[in-house]
Amino acid sequence: MFLRFISDLKNEFRGYGSAGLMQDAMAGLTACAVALPLALAFGVSSGATAAAGLVTAIIAGVVIALLGGASYQISGPTGAMSAVLIGIVGIYGLQGVFLASFAAGALLLIAGIFRMGRLISFIPMPVVMGFTSGIAVIIAIGQIDNFFGTVSQGSSNLEKLASYGRLGFYPNWQAVAVSVLVVAVMLLWPKKWGAKVPGSLAGIVLAAVVSITFGMDGLTTVGDIPRSLLLSDRLTLDGDSFGMLTSLGSPIITIAALGMIESLLCGASAARMKNETFNADQELIAQGVGNMLLPLFGGVPATAAIARTSVAVKSGQQTRLTSVFHSVFLLASMLLLGGVMAKLPLAALAGVLMVTAWRMNDWDGIRYIFSHRFKSGISQFFVTMLATVVFDLTMAILLGVLYSVILYMSRVSHISVSFSAIDANRLRDVPDEKAAVWETSGVAYVTGSLFFGAVDEFNRCIREMPAYDHVILSLRGMPSVDVSGVQTMLELCQSMKEEGRTVAFCGMTNSVRT
Repeated sequence: MFLRFISDLKNEFRGYGSAGLMQDAMAGLTACAVALPLALAFGVSSGATAAAGLVTAIIAGVVIALLGGASYQISGPTGAMSAVLIGIVGIYGLQGVFLASFAAGALLLIAGIFRMGRLISFIPMPVVMGFTSGIAVIIAIGQIDNFFGTVSQGSSNLEKLASYGRLGFYPNWQAVAVSVLVVAVMLLWPKKWGAKVPGSLAGIVLAAVVSITFGMDGLTTVGDIPRSLLLSDRLTLDGDSFGMLTSLGSPIITIAALGMIESLLCGASAARMKNETFNADQELIAQGVGNMLLPLFGGVPATAAIARTSVAVKSGQQTRLTSVFHSVFLLASMLLLGGVMAKLPLAALAGVLMVTAWRMNDWDGIRYIFSHRFKSGISQFFVTMLATVVFDLTMAILLGVLYSVILYMSRVSHISVSFSAIDANRLRDVPDEKAAVWETSGVAYVTGSLFFGAVDEFNRCIREMPAYDHVILSLRGMPSVDVSGVQTMLELCQSMKEEGRTVAFCGMTNSVRT
């Protein structure tokens, strides 16, 4: 694995010169413009701070990129991860998040070492779309307070929604005005301008100007932005932390699962954009190392981010140095513009997240499965989306995959057996003494896989077989058989032998796999 990584690096930087370096720098600057407002917003929405979001984007952009499995991946805080973290913060606090991130990073590192990157291919696309839409709903619900300037209570989003009935819903119209302004700018921002200055950045800058100009003192702001990568609130490895580890099993698995899913899906998608290979196992190693380091600085868990990655690719990205430049520019922004960013209204970041949540949905894929009326895909989508909103990500993915397996087994469990008598008149060179044998013989044509889910159907079909003394079982239409199927075949042969009947097989060598 290490030798392959070194070989990939040599190929990536072969012929690299000043022109490529300049392209990487410009692409990094563009990615920074996209990442800056998102890092602030995702840091706050995760239950941490805007500074934690910035630190996460800076460190992940360097460490994970340099160790990653592709030239184009840019990692940092994401909306999906922030939606998961807010619930963990409510129960375990930031120290719980830091500890869970460290342990989840270790799991990702182990997964990469044991080459488990291909596991992502076993998750159906409707399930992925469903959990992405569910995450979008969670993000939107989680930003209602900041968007409207309201107050809610509860450790989960559903509890917060229910609390409005008890506490009342009283919007702060200054917050609403700022949020709507940001949403309008992002939706109306021309695409040709967005190639240089993203609408999200323009929106929060305009919101800051408006809030300061009109003296909107009633708005909650981002707060202090430290000029250091080592935040005061970070992971402390002491006895209390290790005692907490025993109760963090579910959050650890959730963070690791989301890190794997988001990073590998982002890598596969960008690989098609750049027509390059993607080393999924190496990417898991990079994500693991990065997420083990981040909590030591006060950062939140990171994954590869499709928004930043796709923008960098479209901006002429050449090598993984684009991600490093993106981090350098983010660091410069934190050191030089920290005072300005501290005055940004949280309502402006809420507007960014509301639009981001809307755009997270795979609308092309959703329209496709609905327009073509793929009933199984639609049901997989809704089951996973609802499970994501009601339960956590891990449970949602498990339920989605389990439901998909049940649907698949239901479809492939159909097996048919048709019967045909043998017409001796159509056979060549049949001895007269064998003619009577053929008259009492028949062929059973089996179509479909014979596995444990199809055994009952197969036995029902066999019970309808005419009373042949001699049976030829044709298995050319049976592509696979499992242990239960083999046992069923043996039992069939044994019962027919006890009845004085004979059985022969054909088509088994070339077509049947066990």
